[in-house]
Amino acid sequence: MKYIKYVLFIASIGFVSGCTEDFEELNTNPNALIASDVNVSLLGQGFANAQYNTVNGLNWRFQISENLFSDLYCQYFATTAANFDSDRYVEVGRWIDLAWSSFYGQAAPAIKFVEDFTKENNLPEEGAVNAIWKVYGYQRVTELLGPVIYSEFGNGETSVAYDTQEEMYRSFFPTLDAAVAILKSSSKTNVFGTNDQIFSGDVTKWIKFANSLRLRLAMRVKYVDPALAKVEAEKAVAGGLLESNADNAYMLTTLNSMNPFTTITNWGEFRMSALMESVLEGYGDPRISLYFSPAAAGDTDGDGSPYEGLRNGQAKVDKVPALNSNNSDLGQIWLPPNKGGTNPPILVMTAAESFFLRAEGALEGWNMGGSAKSLYEQGIRLSMQDRVKAPDDAINAYIASKNIPTAADPNSPPTTNIPVAFEESGSKERQLEQIITQKWIALYPDGWEAFAEVRRTGYPKLYPVLFSENADLAPTDVFRRMTFVDGEFNNNKAAVEAAAQLPELNSRGGDKNSTKLWWDAKQ
Repeated sequence: MKYIKYVLFIASIGFVSGCTEDFEELNTNPNALIASDVNVSLLGQGFANAQYNTVNGLNWRFQISENLFSDLYCQYFATTAANFDSDRYVEVGRWIDLAWSSFYGQAAPAIKFVEDFTKENNLPEEGAVNAIWKVYGYQRVTELLGPVIYSEFGNGETSVAYDTQEEMYRSFFPTLDAAVAILKSSSKTNVFGTNDQIFSGDVTKWIKFANSLRLRLAMRVKYVDPALAKVEAEKAVAGGLLESNADNAYMLTTLNSMNPFTTITNWGEFRMSALMESVLEGYGDPRISLYFSPAAAGDTDGDGSPYEGLRNGQAKVDKVPALNSNNSDLGQIWLPPNKGGTNPPILVMTAAESFFLRAEGALEGWNMGGSAKSLYEQGIRLSMQDRVKAPDDAINAYIASKNIPTAADPNSPPTTNIPVAFEESGSKERQLEQIITQKWIALYPDGWEAFAEVRRTGYPKLYPVLFSENADLAPTDVFRRMTFVDGEFNNNKAAVEAAAQLPELNSRGGDKNSTKLWWDAKQ
């Protein structure tokens, strides 16, 4: 596989990087542009392209990268399509191959182009913002596989080495240090302008985002390197975080860059999960009416609510057309425009998440600027204000509620009995379960991040899948990682075989779906 230095193509939405299942073609495409040929005025379009492709904004890329894996394995949704085996723990090779090529053929070249162009043309502030986004993008990729191509991407060689997840994480923090230092010392208040699809170029918000991302990464390594986690978490809080909903990182959507859910919901291939029904109904959570639509068939389980979810891992023979009408589709805003959808912006990171991260840090006794209880409650408050504009009295009642999750159906009792109200006298582990469960609700529909947190913490407690067709995973197991893709064994064979032998994987089981990632170290 030959990763060229960078490849970009002009398209209707700006720059669109070359995508091909065989990366050899990237070296020979006659339409390729190199940085020296591109006018600086087009740099912002390149960055916009990097942003949209990093979150897999294009509908089919999103489906095979996130919706058919992470969204299921964190149990936001369950599939209703008979041939979608990933819900039964089958890693469908062609899907994950396409997920890999979606990042490395689209997002990574755009990130690399902006990185190189800003260095060559002395644009440090633009380079700093791109560096922050690069950390965000590669953090997502390594959460799926562990070791991935990172530091050697774009080296022009025919064999491109993988970095371990540990190496990547230990490099992320100094990368953020350098980027934040550049932005803080600059007189520029705006970079990329309206080409920045998240903050419209606002440097202050990019600094807050960088620090919040640092806090996320710090918490991710809590169980594998608690000392590093504490230092970086406290540095993040001291530096200033996303603290209000005005700071939230949502990616702009337009008629040319749609929210992918507005297309894939029209395909009728997934519905609300039983866990979502159990938690949201049990808590009496008002976000349920935003997150999901009433089932077309109404209250099919007789619990008095029209919101219905199904268990993950349904047998193929049980995936009948009635599953779609008997269970809840996504909320109306995510439906196609002709069904009343509004093409909502794509969630990247919110202030609510930063408060839940701080609450977890406070449980560890770290300096997070508040108690675990106060930070937990503020996370709930911000999420409910952001998502459903809930009034204070409704939020206060919810925060004080002793409600617990309910049975999703007669054969699916609740997986936990934790209430919303913070248990000040509860064990540290029980308090952590409360924090992460509410964080899981607030992260919706970002299954990518929710899946990482399920693996890291064990929360929320999932339902066992009904059937597993994976010899390495029992129905009660949690799916841990994707295996290395076939395309790499075909085009980058020596490097991927070396990656498969890394102690980071071999010491934990090897290149399997059951192997825990480096940061997945909770005992």
